[in-house]
Parts: sequence; C-alpha cells; structure tokens
Amino acid sequence: MPIRADYHLHSHFSGDSDASMEDMILRAISLGYTKMCFTEHMDLDYPVSEDTPAGYFEVNTDSYLFDLIKYREKYADQIQVNFGIELGMQPHLMKENARYVKSHDFDFVIASTHVVSHMDPYYPSYFEGRSEEEAYRSYFEESLACMKAFTNFDVYGHIDYVIRYGLNRDRDYSYEKYQDLFEKMIDVLLDQEKGIEVNTGGLRKGLKELHPCTQFLRRYRQKGGEIVTAGSDAHNPADIGSSFNRAEEILKSCGFSYYCTFEKRTPSYHKL
Repeated sequence: MPIRADYHLHSHFSGDSDASMEDMILRAISLGYTKMCFTEHMDLDYPVSEDTPAGYFEVNTDSYLFDLIKYREKYADQIQVNFGIELGMQPHLMKENARYVKSHDFDFVIASTHVVSHMDPYYPSYFEGRSEEEAYRSYFEESLACMKAFTNFDVYGHIDYVIRYGLNRDRDYSYEKYQDLFEKMIDVLLDQEKGIEVNTGGLRKGLKELHPCTQFLRRYRQKGGEIVTAGSDAHNPADIGSSFNRAEEILKSCGFSYYCTFEKRTPSYHKL
C-alpha cells in the first residue's frame, strides 16, 4: 500500500513557512491521504540574527492548537489532522524541553538537531575553520548526546540534516565514515524504544538519498527497529508527500513491512 500519511509538516505557525494550515490540509486531502500531522518548530534559544529574530522558531502553541482544532473538526470526515511538534534539541535545554512537552497533549513529538554550539549548519559559519568531516562529526556527536539525555520524544528527525549544507553535501558522505557514532545512535534509540523518520526533504536540497541515508535505515531495521514515520518536511502545500514513492521503495528494500503514524503518542502500524 502507498504511504498515505505525512508526519512532518510546517505551516505559518513555523517561522520559516508562510503556508496556511487550511491550504496544507486541502492539499493532503487532494492526494488521498488519510492522516497528517503538523509538527511546527519549537527551537528554544535559536541563534538570533538579522534573518532570525528572537523567538523566530518558537511556535505560539495556544494559537497553533486553536487553529488545528478548528480545521480538524472542519475536515474530520475527510482526513485526520494530528497535533505534533518538532522540538529542537540542545544539551542545555533538556529541562525546558521536558517541561514544554509535558505541558501539552501532543499526538507526536519529533526531536531534531538544528543547532550545534549555538550554530545552525544552514549557515556557512558553522563550517568555518574545520574540515567538512569534522563539522559533520561534531553534529552527529551532539545528536547522540541529546538522544542519550532526552527521552520524551517519539522519533528522531532528519538524523543527517547537516549534510544538506556542507560544501560538498553528500559527495564524500557515507554511513561507514561515521559508523562509530551511527551504531551508538541506533542502539540508544532501540534501548529507549524510539523511532526514526524517513524524511524526503533532503532530496529537494539536491541530496542523493533520503534522511537518514539508506544504510542507517537498513541497520536500524537489522537491529530490530520497527518504528519509522514518513515526513516530507514540507513548508508549503506543493511539497506534501514529495518523493514518498521513493521512500516506500527504500523502506521495503531495507526490510520494513510497515510505516507508523502516531496519535496520543501511541504508534499505529500501516502496511507498506
């Protein structure tokens, strides 16, 4: 069965999107989707710059939920609209992030690393003064530390996000090059009974593979991992479900028979 649920979506409640929530929902309905989950950004202590003023990636959760409930009810007979969050991980934010998640009844929580040492790899400054491999390794080390320290999430998002922005992107990148860290990541996720997402957003950035790379997905499955969600990381209606056919093929090739959706933080399994 084709993947019929997009579980990584941003509307205008995220600082980097202008999309209306209703337009996103209507697009998902037109694609024949049965479920979708908004995962607006909550990145506390995101670096302030001319492009990102203070609070730029901090969602107004009450306003977000108000609109979501409104549209959830309006389109209830056509699609299930769920309440999620993409939570930005930084080691010093663990207590604040834990308090935030506990204070809301989310259906789904993605933990993501966007900021390392107060720098987002989106900006070239993150790569200055070190090799690309050193920059990538630093990102993966930080992600691993966050996975160990914070457990109130459902899946870890776009695990190799950093390669979107390296000078050579994924030209010299491979699972084997960072295997020492990736194997530890997988073990931590499995010990905590956490999942990962297959994120198609990197393809729109010119990458050759999905996030995470195919070998990461394969090793997660080989080690017993079963929880995997599909997310386009769409910030506009046109990108919803982008490259999901490819995601389905790769998941099957890695040994997955199901993909997951979440409601009230509980996974449901759907046949691929």
